Amino acid sequence: MDYSKYEDRHLSIEVEDKVALATLNRPETLNAIGDGLHEAMEDFLTEVGVSEEINAVVLTGAGRGFSSGGDVKSIANFAEGTTPEPRSPMDLLRSPKHLIQKFLNCEVPIIAAVNGVAAGLGATLALMSDVIFASDRARIGDTHVRAGLVAGDGGAVIWPYLIGPHRAKELLMSGRLLNADEASKIGLVNRVVPADQLLHEAMEFAHELANGPTLAIRLTKMTINRHLWTSLNTSLEFGLLAEQITFGSQDSKEAASAFMEKRDPKFTGR
Repeated sequence: MDYSKYEDRHLSIEVEDKVALATLNRPETLNAIGDGLHEAMEDFLTEVGVSEEINAVVLTGAGRGFSSGGDVKSIANFAEGTTPEPRSPMDLLRSPKHLIQKFLNCEVPIIAAVNGVAAGLGATLALMSDVIFASDRARIGDTHVRAGLVAGDGGAVIWPYLIGPHRAKELLMSGRLLNADEASKIGLVNRVVPADQLLHEAMEFAHELANGPTLAIRLTKMTINRHLWTSLNTSLEFGLLAEQITFGSQDSKEAASAFMEKRDPKFTGR
């Protein structure tokens, strides 16, 4: 397969011995999920999920971060109603829903190598992976509320599933970033490794899976994912709709303006 077709949408794919290294490649924005990267991830997961050439995927970020989440400038434009091509209400629901569903539908195991900050949607992409390796320099958190938004694009699904509702509420309602050791202690990530060993460790595990009994491995993943589908079907669409409500809130607009003006936001709860 020719994976170079994803490069113009900021997703770099390298293949070695049936393992695909997928790198979110917008380092100048801390790999924010925008400018085609969202759609590239959807297409890649669809393609690789049924591939007979790839038996495992390692997902990481270029530069000093994994992903800062949604593209803040795009969010600011949306909040101000200045997006160049307004999207339909159904498209606003479909696009994030489909990306999360494609993580669960992807048959091959996905190993996240979290090399730096993973925030908001970036944290969701890491946590929707099957096994999470984190650099000892990594930080992870869902920061939607800091932008006056609901953590609706998967955060409200995966965080309580992994760490329970009470811890999830504490972290999602505060938007706090955890360091790697904190994330490991509460079961949010599998392993914490030195930064200079992160990719080596993640790739080594990926190769172990890729050269194992792949039929059994794929079916084990899909069986376990049935539990997560229940959580997804219960709350994802409600979360996305709730997030859309907050996109139009005064707090969301204030957070976007404060970001662009490099000042602290003043929230009013409206």
